[in-house]
Amino acid sequence: MRVQIDDKEFDLMLEYDQIKKRTRLLGIQLNLDYENKVPIFIGVLNGSFLFMADLVKEVNVPCEMAFLRVSSYKGDSSTGIVREVIGLDIDINGRDIIIVEDIVDTGLTLSYLIKQLKEKKPASIQVCSLLYKPTALQAEIEELTYIGFEIANEFVVGYGLDYNGLGRNLKDIYRVSKVPSET
Repeated sequence: MRVQIDDKEFDLMLEYDQIKKRTRLLGIQLNLDYENKVPIFIGVLNGSFLFMADLVKEVNVPCEMAFLRVSSYKGDSSTGIVREVIGLDIDINGRDIIIVEDIVDTGLTLSYLIKQLKEKKPASIQVCSLLYKPTALQAEIEELTYIGFEIANEFVVGYGLDYNGLGRNLKDIYRVSKVPSET
């Protein structure tokens, strides 16, 4: 299946059923790892909102949720310049933090975010990311503990991920097409 978003075409990569099954498994692991704890899930906006909503539905331990927004993207590539847009409005001192990301590619944004959060002295920080591009990584992320899917270094859209603000609402995940469309 192929979709057109703005000036690019995308091919189906991960169906929602696959995402749902993997999210359930991540939730089970989080339930085990955070038993007798009350973690704070911090969703990184805008991309993580669908994944985080589905993920926390699988979490049975008491937990809190918060969101923040950082960005280093323009179009379909990272600018490498991180700017915080919306900050965190809760005290995380001494708390267990789970950062929920839609995708970890260069790791530059996430590295910046972790550094900022560590200054607030949480008990622990772990990262749960739906997608991970290991070949694109430029900054090592020791806290990356929970990974939904490892993918190739391709531009993807859908299930919260966007291209120029479009495509977040697609329930499946698509990769940019390498084959021209047949007209």
